[in-house]
Amino acid sequence: MLLSVQDIHAYYGKSHILQGVSLEVEQGEIVALLGRNGVGKSTTLKNIIGLNFPRRGQIYFRCRGEDVNITRMPTYKTAKIGIGYVPEDRRIFTHLTVLENLRTGLDIASKDRLSKEQRLERVFGSFPVLGKRLDQQGRTLSGGEQQMLAIARVIVTSPRLVLMDEPSEGIAPILVEEIKTAIKAMCEEGISMLLVEQNSSMALELSRRAYIMEKGVIRYEGESESFSKHPDLLNRYLGVV
Repeated sequence: MLLSVQDIHAYYGKSHILQGVSLEVEQGEIVALLGRNGVGKSTTLKNIIGLNFPRRGQIYFRCRGEDVNITRMPTYKTAKIGIGYVPEDRRIFTHLTVLENLRTGLDIASKDRLSKEQRLERVFGSFPVLGKRLDQQGRTLSGGEQQMLAIARVIVTSPRLVLMDEPSEGIAPILVEEIKTAIKAMCEEGISMLLVEQNSSMALELSRRAYIMEKGVIRYEGESESFSKHPDLLNRYLGVV
């Protein structure tokens, strides 16, 4: 198992946000984490990447043949062992150019099979528009282009696991298709992903398995294709008919 989250509990102040969340991601698979707004999906990602720490529970990541306990590992270390994070609000450096943003990812990449040039070529293969915007500042990009840049900045680090939070939010449909294509390409290259996405049809199309979360608890787990046989679940937990 590449990632194993075991019974984590997390708080914001006195608010008990995650109430015993457990989930797993295998090597090379995309797993969707679904649920309404405010149920704890983004908090789960932040606890895995090290932006917040759970008060209880354990998180393990398979690294160099061993299950490494990353429960309280800071973010810069989780990045170095191969975990990438694309936050909901993108967090690109708006006053840096596209190329300068990408270089921040290149510079933190750990020992890697591919050269920096090869990793950039891979990014431009997925997002050709970025190759045409290298000298533009991040703030001048459209929302969709900023999202592409946020994903690209993670891709150049050659991660083994990517935590992706709402990649289609506020994005034009035509650009959503480009992002979907890039996610599929990442999976084909062996990159695993834990995908938080309000667009449940997109998430279920991309993923092999899915978890449904409600009020800080995992309520349902199953193969993504099986959800078409259980529209009652999508309606009950996601408001999708």
